[in-house]
Order: sequence, then C-alpha cells, then structure tokens
Amino acid sequence: MSSSEVEVLVVGAGVSGLTTAVCLAESGFRVKLLAAGTGSATTSFAAGATWSPYLVEWTERARAWSFETLNTLRELAAAPDTGIRLVTGVEASPQPVEPPDWHDRLDDFRPTADLPPGFVTGWRWTAPVADMPAYLAYLRTRAEKADVTVEERTVHRLDLAPTVVNCTGIGASDLVPDSAMIPVRGQVVIAENPGLTEWFVGEGDPPVYFFPHGDTVLLGGTTQTGDRNMSPDAALAIAIRDRCVAIEPRLADARIIGHRVGLRPARPTIRLERERIGGTQVVHNYGHGGAGVTLSWGCAREVRRLLSS
Repeated sequence: MSSSEVEVLVVGAGVSGLTTAVCLAESGFRVKLLAAGTGSATTSFAAGATWSPYLVEWTERARAWSFETLNTLRELAAAPDTGIRLVTGVEASPQPVEPPDWHDRLDDFRPTADLPPGFVTGWRWTAPVADMPAYLAYLRTRAEKADVTVEERTVHRLDLAPTVVNCTGIGASDLVPDSAMIPVRGQVVIAENPGLTEWFVGEGDPPVYFFPHGDTVLLGGTTQTGDRNMSPDAALAIAIRDRCVAIEPRLADARIIGHRVGLRPARPTIRLERERIGGTQVVHNYGHGGAGVTLSWGCAREVRRLLSS
C-alpha cells in the first residue's frame, strides 16, 4: 500500500504534532490534524526556544533524533519567515562542569570566562533559536499547503481512525492514560527588547534565561514539577524579571507586554512506538520534556519510518 492510500490522524497541534503532520503529508500520506487547541493554546507557544536537550533522556535514540533536528533547524534558519534564526549566546553554570557531550555538534562552541556574577563555568555557541509564535504559524501554513486539514475539538480517546499518531504532550497523561507523565510548569515573561542580540541560559533551580526575538525578548523561567496551574503567577513574573535583570541590566526598564505558561511533558523515557488499540494502529510520539523543538524533526521522521514499514 502506498503512502497516498493511508489516511493518518495526528492528534495534537504543538511543535511535535505540526512537524509530524508536515513530515507525513509531504511524504504523500493523507493527514488530518485534530487538537483541543492550536497556536497560543499549546505548550510549545510558551517555549524560549533553542536547540537544547533539556529535561529529556539522553539515549542513543534521543541523540540521533536531536542531531537530525539540529540539521533541519539550521536549514530552516536560512529561509525567510520560518521563525528560526541562528543566534549566538552563552550557557553558564554556577558549578564547575564539563562541556556537554554534544558540544562538537554546535557551531562556534568555545569556553568563555566572561560570565555574570554567580556563574563559574560557561560556553558560547551559535544555535538555532525559534520565535515560537512565528514558528508554529509557519508549520501550520506549511501543513495546510500540504493539504493537511486541521480541526479543533477535544479528544477523549485515541481509537478514532485506523491510523493515529499521538502527539498530545502532557495531555497523554489522561488520554492514554500514562501515569509516567509528569508536568513541569514553565512560566515566562515577554518584554520589549532594549537591544539584546544574544541569548543567555543560566543553569540552576530555577533557571534563568532570555531569548531575543526582534522587537521582543522572552524572559524565563521556572521548572515547577507536578504543578498544573496554567495562570501566570504575578510574584513569579517579578522574580523572573529580577533574575534576568541581574544578568542583563538593560532589561530593567524594558516594558512588560505579556506572560505565557506551558506544561512541559516530562517522562523518564520518550515514548515513540507503535501500539494496537482495538482496530487502530497508534504511533505514540510524546514525552519530550523541555526538548520538543530539539527532537521535533527527528521524531517526526521516525514516525514516518514506522508508518512506512
């Protein structure tokens, strides 16, 4: 049976769902995407975001998917209107640590001693950075150009079609159900950009980071394990801003223009596998933690390989 004869229902419209829909549709599958919410209603909308294996297992499978995605994001950065750019920045640690084992895959990777107070180890490199509202819009447009139909409604079961791809993120905890899923709440602040051109990530609990996106800059963040509150916390927003100002004083007078909250879908292992539910072939693609963008294209192509075999 050719791919054009196979109709696939993708459930979930975050970065994993949209990327999977694009990958399948552009390979000839007939794809419908079903989601309770799109755009700003997804966890992906609240992400920073840059290529980084964050809050996710680092197995050989995850490494391969991440590096495949890194190559694709670099290609997308060369095209206009994707929301992806190659941006230089610094990752710093308050402890002496060794370079990440994936440092040889990064452009311009080098140690730096030019670090804010409180940090003792750091590296500079150039990474793909995603303006998530723009990137999600790009993926949605690309999906629709590939004849993907999108329907917004709440889903309570997976056996809705002969072939279903489950990209529901934290929603999989109830939908599957999967008790191994753990929400890790992330809250960020959106401010007017006072002229920042580089990103910064400071490890810690909570982490501190900011990503410039043209006229705006995203400030973060939090890692609140088990917290499902989707409403912005005013006290946390002030704390996030203050931590970022301590790193970059130019942010002190930046006007706050928005707040975003997302629940990272953390799991001890990524679930990317087939399962038979009655008469439905389900391919699960969830549990990406804080690395949804980082794993997106590699995992989408793995889904395609499973459905093509």
